Amino acid sequence: MPAPPLQADDLRWWRGRFRLRLAILSQLLSYPTDSYDRRTATVRERPTALQYCFEIRIAQMKRAVYNAMVVAAAALVIYIAYLSARIERQSIRDEAQPADLILVLGAAEYSGRPSPVLRARLDHALDLYRRKLAPRILTTGGAGGDPVYTEGGVGRSYLMRHGVPSEAIVVETEGGSTVESTAMAGEIMHRMGLHSAIVVSDGYHIFRVKKMLQFRGLQVYGSPRKELNRGALHEHWNYVKQAIGYLLWRAGVAV
Repeated sequence: MPAPPLQADDLRWWRGRFRLRLAILSQLLSYPTDSYDRRTATVRERPTALQYCFEIRIAQMKRAVYNAMVVAAAALVIYIAYLSARIERQSIRDEAQPADLILVLGAAEYSGRPSPVLRARLDHALDLYRRKLAPRILTTGGAGGDPVYTEGGVGRSYLMRHGVPSEAIVVETEGGSTVESTAMAGEIMHRMGLHSAIVVSDGYHIFRVKKMLQFRGLQVYGSPRKELNRGALHEHWNYVKQAIGYLLWRAGVAV
């Protein structure tokens, strides 16, 4: 049997009930309600339902941003560790073979005298030159604060004193950093029509220099100089610094 039609009193009752619920919902969304705190004898204001939902959303967004930052930081640390391992493997690999030029990265000089590090690099370049692996040597490095001498110029003088003819030495004296010296060396090689180089430097340095020169379209072979005695912790820190320097270079920051 069909349900009997609603009477006028029933309709009024349902309308009243609906309006009451609508008024309660509007009150919750629009006005805060208060609660009495017995311990402090004060009235505390409670947030509305809309405010409560908004605060939950903000908290969720903050947690999502924090989690993303933690994941990104962890990924960066892992990638730096991976690069450091590659740099360490490159640091002990001697790839010396016939090339157009021997490229010596500059290091400190003291009033015209090469520092022990620079002298070790130059001596290694001399050995490669005497083995006839390349007909030229390119020394690099700017003044570094010295008003008279440059690293590249001191390297040239040292090589000439040890029997290398001046016409077999090319000098770069403007670079103030590894990035600058490498860029200038690459430009010099392109202008001279040279396409390959043996890079001589400290072992931890070679990976980054190779990548920079390869970026310029050159064939590069690493040949680390004989290492001075250093602690393992110092060496590992050098690998990490070179990994960070490589990432900064990839990001366009010259260091």
